Amino acid sequence: MRSRPRILAGAIAAALLLAGCGGGSTSEGGERFTRGIGADPKSIDPHRVEGTWANDVIGDMFIGLFTEDAKALPVPGVAESWVISDDQKTWTFKLKQTKWSDGAPLTAHDFVFGFRRLFDPAAKVAGAAYDSVQYGILNGKAVAEGTMPVDQVGVTAIDDYTLEMKLEYPMPYLPGLLKHYTSFPIPKHAVEKFGADWTKPENLVVNGPYKLAEWRTGDFLRSVKNPEFDGVEDICFSEVVYLPEADHSAMVRRARAGEIDMNNSFPSGQLEKTNQDLPGWPRIAPMMATTFIIADMKKAPFGDARVRKALALAVDREHITNNILKSGQLPAYSFVPPSIANYTPAEFEWKNMPRNERLALARSLLEQAGFGPSKPLAFEYIYRSTGDNPRIATVVQENFSSIAEWVKPEIRIVDTAALYDQLKAKNFTISDAGWSADYNDANNFLYLFDSRTGAMNYGQYENPAFDALLDQANVELDTARRADLMRQAEAILLADAAVIPVLIRVTQDIVSPNITGYEDNPEDIHRTRYMCRK
Repeated sequence: MRSRPRILAGAIAAALLLAGCGGGSTSEGGERFTRGIGADPKSIDPHRVEGTWANDVIGDMFIGLFTEDAKALPVPGVAESWVISDDQKTWTFKLKQTKWSDGAPLTAHDFVFGFRRLFDPAAKVAGAAYDSVQYGILNGKAVAEGTMPVDQVGVTAIDDYTLEMKLEYPMPYLPGLLKHYTSFPIPKHAVEKFGADWTKPENLVVNGPYKLAEWRTGDFLRSVKNPEFDGVEDICFSEVVYLPEADHSAMVRRARAGEIDMNNSFPSGQLEKTNQDLPGWPRIAPMMATTFIIADMKKAPFGDARVRKALALAVDREHITNNILKSGQLPAYSFVPPSIANYTPAEFEWKNMPRNERLALARSLLEQAGFGPSKPLAFEYIYRSTGDNPRIATVVQENFSSIAEWVKPEIRIVDTAALYDQLKAKNFTISDAGWSADYNDANNFLYLFDSRTGAMNYGQYENPAFDALLDQANVELDTARRADLMRQAEAILLADAAVIPVLIRVTQDIVSPNITGYEDNPEDIHRTRYMCRK
């Protein structure tokens, strides 16, 4: 989703590529795995980050109650077993007896501390960006909003190895949600000892297979095996190097030189060339991820649904996916991807309308909204600096302009991480964005537009009928009925043009054919602990 400008070359070449990063050997004689992640994480603190690039790093260092298998499906992590109440709103977990990397026991109290810290308004001020994904935990939202004390969060330690979690409503997708980094345990003893410095490499305490050893911002992160991790003896790579390089062409060159094992993308529109340069490396698979356009509906002229609908009509999705990107992406007429489990998305009602008719309707809508030659529709469209986004943005600008000569969009590139900060702060008018599923359920997409979601509701959408349908879906135990309620909500979202879906993404990783254990999956999560070299 996000990245940063190109920064690599000299510093890494001298300081890091000791024996050729992808070549296999560390200076201590162990095996090294080198992967490109596209951007620097903001932090190693699970409560201070967002984005797939941060997940690539942090997910190698922490394990939640659940974790992923090689195909990103939820499997038990720290949880050994669990019991679910009849109303499906209370889950009681028995925990494995495991240790933090400093040898201290990991207990249920670390999970309690973690969830309270996640929702604590004081911690939120300090940078917790993503608490809303866990609002299904009893009182989580109220605590985050400061209307209830932190000790009312519905997570309780019954004893050192028994954890009770109470929910606001049934969450059949909870195992998938509890592998998300916002639910990772937090080492209370380390946070209380070191404060904000607890994530410095010399202080960091983790419970996953790898521990941060070095971080040179903009150049690389390096992790080493955590000897306290249960099963560490079965992990192939003793060291992992993460490169935050946004220039995917540079990473292809490094792959050809034998310097990396994996990168999270290849250059846009160059699947055929990448296959020629790196036979067997490109990995393409359907993904639970949507690229979309979002407008701040509290700002003119985008408070008018006619303006938003006109722009939605103008986007030529087929041209973007088939002629510009050419890597298997799908035109998006729904916000929820079609690969989401137990759900058939709603779609724009005008999906099958010919393009010339769409443009005529778009022009008519803007004229009804008061725009025309004497009152042009002029606005700035910002877009992310990474991946396919710059190429898409120029096409979108042309699409908008094709409505009428008096539609005048200006486009401006913004560093990806900075752009998402602007979206959360509502410091934008209209922008591109992307969303990758945190768990395999339609709710993970639709909740973004709930008026109560907060910062992640980028466009400040408010529709009581939409909220009410999500509320009904949240308490509905019948799978088919629940899906129907969410589909009705998505239909309202699209009718309001509260979001303009552009395309459904595919994974575009490059992975050395010499690496085993990489499995294509729609979440595009690939933990280093499952991979080995042939």
